[in-house]
Amino acid sequence: MSNYHRLLFAGVGACALLSVGGTAFAAAPATTDEIVVTADRTGLLERKPTTSVFGLNKPLIETPRSASFVSDTTLERYGIQTLDKLAAVSPGTYTASFYGVAGSVEIRGSLAENYFRGFKRIEDRGTYSTPIGDAAQVEIVRGPPTPLYGPGKIGGLVNFIPKSSKDEGHYLSAPTGEITATMGSYQKKNLTGQVGLPVSFGPVEGGIYAYGEADDSHSYYRGIYPKHQMAEISADFDLGSGWSVAFGGMGYHSQGDVQTPGWNRLTQSLIDNQTYTTGRDTTLTASPGATSITANQTTPSSYLGYYCSNILHGYPCLYTAAGAGLYQSYSKTGQSADNRFVLDTGVGTTKLDRRTVYVSKADNSRTGTATYYFDAVKELSNDSSIKLQLFYDSLSNKRYVSYGFPADYHAWTTEARLTYNFKLSAFGGAVTSANFVGWSDRHYQGEQKESYNSGVIALDRRDLSYGPTATDVIDPKSLGWETDIKSHTNDVGVFATTDITVLEKLDVILGGRYDSFTVSSTDTGILSYDAAAGKANKDKWTGTASITYKLPFGFMPYVTYAKDSALEIEQAGGIKPNNIISGGWLSDSDLIEGGVKFQLLHRSIVGSVAAYRQNRTQLSGLASNVQHLRAEGVEYEIRYLATDNISFTLTGDTQRTTVIGPDHSFVYVPAYTAGVAGVNAYGGAYAVFDFSQLPGRGGNYDYSLIPHSVVSLTGSYTTNAYSWGKAGATLGATYASKTSGLVQNAVTYPDYTIVNGSLFYQHGKYEVTANITNLFDTLYFTPDQDTYANVGAIPGRGREWSVTLKRKF
Repeated sequence: MSNYHRLLFAGVGACALLSVGGTAFAAAPATTDEIVVTADRTGLLERKPTTSVFGLNKPLIETPRSASFVSDTTLERYGIQTLDKLAAVSPGTYTASFYGVAGSVEIRGSLAENYFRGFKRIEDRGTYSTPIGDAAQVEIVRGPPTPLYGPGKIGGLVNFIPKSSKDEGHYLSAPTGEITATMGSYQKKNLTGQVGLPVSFGPVEGGIYAYGEADDSHSYYRGIYPKHQMAEISADFDLGSGWSVAFGGMGYHSQGDVQTPGWNRLTQSLIDNQTYTTGRDTTLTASPGATSITANQTTPSSYLGYYCSNILHGYPCLYTAAGAGLYQSYSKTGQSADNRFVLDTGVGTTKLDRRTVYVSKADNSRTGTATYYFDAVKELSNDSSIKLQLFYDSLSNKRYVSYGFPADYHAWTTEARLTYNFKLSAFGGAVTSANFVGWSDRHYQGEQKESYNSGVIALDRRDLSYGPTATDVIDPKSLGWETDIKSHTNDVGVFATTDITVLEKLDVILGGRYDSFTVSSTDTGILSYDAAAGKANKDKWTGTASITYKLPFGFMPYVTYAKDSALEIEQAGGIKPNNIISGGWLSDSDLIEGGVKFQLLHRSIVGSVAAYRQNRTQLSGLASNVQHLRAEGVEYEIRYLATDNISFTLTGDTQRTTVIGPDHSFVYVPAYTAGVAGVNAYGGAYAVFDFSQLPGRGGNYDYSLIPHSVVSLTGSYTTNAYSWGKAGATLGATYASKTSGLVQNAVTYPDYTIVNGSLFYQHGKYEVTANITNLFDTLYFTPDQDTYANVGAIPGRGREWSVTLKRKF
């Protein structure tokens, strides 16, 4: 961290200390159904309990697990528009680049799952940018999902709560709404509108809420022009006689949200000085007038045409061979090995502009999603109720990345859930419990078509300073669908959780699930190295146990243990037949966590400190190997209402994630790993079929794609309301330590600090907000993930600004 950035953090921290004398007061919770908060002008404190962590209606500050929430006000004041920016308000959520598309976040070093109102959505690993504009609240849970939600990864989840007509537990009393128009740098254009209407007829009371958004913007990166439209509607009604219903849906469509690996031809000089190696290989030729090259013009016999190197262990390079191997693609019969990969035209160096990334006019992506839900609740008494919930989510995506990766995904999932909630007490109320038991049935069906195994992918072939040419853009029609996976999964489960409180001090939470899984999958691709079909079923117990104790002065130490299982799913939620046959389709994970939560000075300071150790899995490489990870770390989060006008947030984590070897994944590697100079190699590609055969990677190794330390500090100021209106400002900084690729002696990406700010002015029904991100235009990099983690990195977005005009009615 530079001296300048240390001064910035110190300055904001000093302001926090100086403001202690004017502490704002907020009343303690009145009941578990309502939390009364005053003088919280940036939406930092909870206003109602949540069911996201354990499925119990419980405030996060009293929940013995590490979790955060972000209100719509905080999202607006902090300028958070995409999921990958949550690190400013939630520890442990730094996310490496999934090819420039903010589909999901990483929590505690592993990809998290996205939920909508407590139901798991179709997997989104950079397929599209997950929308959060309609969020009333975003909840981040670090650790496994509650037994209520079903089995899931131990790392964590993000739960999206949409806006509705039921505001903080009460129906709207009058119509409300707003429209916004945003413009900004790089031709940013965004329109939103929302309206809430109270509805009552006879004994029925309720309301309807609708939201719409249209975005048609260019990107910071040249050649990428994403646009999207979304609409959401919800209805909530109290029908009388203890009955209530809620139902609604959300539709989303995007176009141009294309994936990019960012920069190729990685060297330390490129990262440190932006010195890029130029040059092109003219060995290959496309058809006259063509804008792309076909697969048979690169490698006429698939893997059989490869030149095999003896640099690593001398194994043959066929995909079916055991052990390690290197292949160099773009080979051509009758040519020497050197000519296949040597840059022979325009060789030299240049300074690469950070807005220039790997993209061509041929790149495209089109996505559609549809989400629907229905809840029916019957209050049986003051202490018991029964709830039926139905959920549906679908995904359709067609994409093409011009280095040779077309994909076509179609998937849908349904879930039904029945829950009985009840409370018990004993010993004159000295011991109480909140409980639920229930049943769920989740079904998934999807088809995943992809092409990338034929060897035509060579990320370094394109000279980014020159731009795309016909011989580095692969014609997708020439590839065919090498993998065509059709998957079906079904999970029927029963679950239960109890929250036992003794003398209003000691709190014990016990929960568990029993699931019966059935999975089947077929692969009918034309060049698949997967099994043709697989089918399996398995039953599994999972559970969690937590204990916390309320000490004087607002401190609540806790410890929690959880053991969970999850399906090992692909990008669109399917399962490869090989993983079914090998038994790797269902993986176990566990977590032990301890910490302390606190609420001080009449809840003007709330926060937590937690230490954890978790073991979990993820898929890795083209063959989707099941990779085992162990993560250890410490997280902290503090939210401070210093005065009626000033507030601060501090979040941070120190973590280390280790890949448990040996890791047999297939991955692309930089040419220098094989001891080959870039100018003699960038015309093709290098890969290892067994990562563990690389020097220094035979056992465990550090998962260095994410920083060991991330710290965010933000301060906000809001004036009192005057005759001229009110105004406010927010300034924050996020520091991330260095990262690197995964091979030995990999390129290192330096640590950095990003400063963001916003201003707003409100008068009557009008409000104008100005946001600026990366205020000092800091250059930073985030490495790619998965197969290309060692050969691609995306330069961070530079300074961007936007201005939003809002009109309420």
